[in-house]
Amino acid sequence: MKILKCAMGLINNKYLAEKFIKTMKLFKLLLLANLALFFFISCEVKVTSANDLFDLTIKDAKKKYTPNDGFLVFINNKKNSPIDSVVYYMNEEKIISSKDLSEKMINLKNQKLGNRSLIAKVYSEGTEYKVSKKVRVLSSIIPKLYTYTILEEYPHDTAAYTQGLEFSNDTLYESTGQYKNSTLRKTDYKTGAVLTTIPLADAYFAEGLTILNDKIYQLTWREKTGFIYDLKTLKKTGSFVYGKSLEGWGLCQDGTSIFKSDGTQKIWKLNANTLAEEDYIEMYTNSSKIKSVNELEWVEGKIYANIYLKDAIAIVNPKNGAVEGVIDLTTLKNKVTVKSPDDEVLNGIAYKGEPNILYITGKNWNKLFKIKIIEK
Repeated sequence: MKILKCAMGLINNKYLAEKFIKTMKLFKLLLLANLALFFFISCEVKVTSANDLFDLTIKDAKKKYTPNDGFLVFINNKKNSPIDSVVYYMNEEKIISSKDLSEKMINLKNQKLGNRSLIAKVYSEGTEYKVSKKVRVLSSIIPKLYTYTILEEYPHDTAAYTQGLEFSNDTLYESTGQYKNSTLRKTDYKTGAVLTTIPLADAYFAEGLTILNDKIYQLTWREKTGFIYDLKTLKKTGSFVYGKSLEGWGLCQDGTSIFKSDGTQKIWKLNANTLAEEDYIEMYTNSSKIKSVNELEWVEGKIYANIYLKDAIAIVNPKNGAVEGVIDLTTLKNKVTVKSPDDEVLNGIAYKGEPNILYITGKNWNKLFKIKIIEK
């Protein structure tokens, strides 16, 4: 029996050994096949980048342009690839479509100001390749300079850290900031009396406001939240959130759309129904961009904008962002008669429909000024 068991063990071991050897051979064959397939696929799907094949070239390129300018652009076909067509865009706006590589004229007449992306989508053998260049567009005009004369002075609450200011008929509405002290106010601008105060929760720092279709819209600073109120009752009826804009600073409206600043050079255009940010302009002069755009007011087809920490108001073209004028208000703060450690910069523009007349105040100022704007 012992001899039989030993013989059976040898047979079994030999069987297992042979099975193991066959398995290893099969594994090696599969491994070699997979490696060959890997290298084959790698060679077949190797991606050629757009910049390997094509280059977007601006003829006689300049560091800056204006809307009065244009330039010639063409595609440099580095490897003579077959090309079906080329489509040019400025940012996301399609401007030219062509089936040849000849020079094309890009006209900047209707372009917004700022750093723009000129993009060419090249279609070759069923594949889309995208190449681009940066183009900087500045205003073509030198801003006009304006000064002012004071027509009237009214009392203003020195506890009001003014962030937004707007009339509805003869009533002045004001948004005041600071954490734990932010409010929405309805005021009598002639007496300075605060008729109604709606406090915000301590976690919110109120910013600009505007009034449209019997609703008041109020921003908060870093909380990415805006509030909606009924104009007649001042009851809060809703809220909205910001999209791509960084923060909430100023608001105004043109009767159809709402415009919002976020502390940068951008002014966003909001859908009045959904409050979605649909587009934006960037504020530029003929030489530079204007940053820290703050409180806004719509005045006769233009946006009037406070620039934070500057005693001036920029007059802005809402179509392209060009600063067309600057109102110098550097001496206005000297007229504030009650000084306090809390009083700060100019911030608050209200327009009541009177030609060339604005109502101006600042953070914690004791006066609201009615001024007439005069060209220097």
